[in-house]
Amino acid sequence: MNARFESKVAVITGATSGVGAAVARRIAAEGGAVVLGARGKQAGDRMAEEIRSAGGRALFVPTDVTVEADVARLTEAAVSEFGRLDAAFNNAGAVNAFGPVQDIDESGWRADLELNLTSVYYGLRHQVPAMIATGGGAILNNASNLGVVGMASVAPYVAAKHGVIGLTRAVALENADLPIRVNALVSGAVDTPAFRNSMGATPEGEAAIAALHPLGRIATPAEIAAFCAYLLSDEASFITGAALAADGGFTAR
Repeated sequence: MNARFESKVAVITGATSGVGAAVARRIAAEGGAVVLGARGKQAGDRMAEEIRSAGGRALFVPTDVTVEADVARLTEAAVSEFGRLDAAFNNAGAVNAFGPVQDIDESGWRADLELNLTSVYYGLRHQVPAMIATGGGAILNNASNLGVVGMASVAPYVAAKHGVIGLTRAVALENADLPIRVNALVSGAVDTPAFRNSMGATPEGEAAIAALHPLGRIATPAEIAAFCAYLLSDEASFITGAALAADGGFTAR
């Protein structure tokens, strides 16, 4: 594996499982230092130790991305521990409220917006100044395929993810001359623990979701991580303000 991230430092949220963990492993394997943010301390410590045991550089910082002070502390830890910030993957997110919009109360609405959209704003608010201070960088926000298409019964999540793409584009334009690149990931279903615990928990459920993707299957975390690592690397130096799909054709229909 190449060393695209040698001497670079990346912050990753939602980093203890699934896509976040796969991206952390990939960047560390390519020479980068990774600063992992997630709520679960035990899982976070295990993830950081796994990377260090494999010869990588990793630090875990307990982080609730809906709390701005936590997000600020995560960014500050990267700079304090490793001296700079070059890349960030704002990945944490989940669906909190299900059902038709008339049945979703304000608390459900706010929970989805805070976790899936406001958390990205907090990340950008602190990551951009840190990157300005050390010469620029690249930020990737996880918008999922529901950032560009609709789906019934998860309206707050869909609204939040559409907002992530708008936020991505605005901040990309604000910082294009610095240079800080900001892009959005549009991913389809991925074989993660969260997926296994939800609609993909049964063979029938997985088959139904796989059928929504023209390739006829869901992605592996490693496939998505390879795409994310490219977008966060200098190889993608002419890409900013884009919503880029790795979704098995889901949004091509």
